[in-house]
Amino acid sequence: MELALFAGIPVTDYDASLAWYERLFGVPATFFPNDVEAVWELAENRSVYIELLPERAGHAFHTVFVSDFDARVAAIAGRGLEPALRETYENGVRKATYRDPDGNEIGFGGAPL
Repeated sequence: MELALFAGIPVTDYDASLAWYERLFGVPATFFPNDVEAVWELAENRSVYIELLPERAGHAFHTVFVSDFDARVAAIAGRGLEPALRETYENGVRKATYRDPDGNEIGFGGAPL
């Protein structure tokens, strides 16, 4: 079974959110479908996008599980963003949650140490 993911995040200020997500992901958007959307392909067929939808902004929450958790969190910190929340679950899985200017949450999860 092939899997593709296209996860959306509604925002109120497109330009401010574009800049914030570029800092979070460390790269410019992969492509722009139109004037109010920006897409980052995180892995083949697995994308996150922002869209100007002020009436829906602030309610998204996504978690991306990564194999380079510590390096990724450090790189994001190097770009000036700190997690709003850091957690380690009972099974040792770690999570760093970031909140964009609208309060949308995007987390990065990592395997136990």
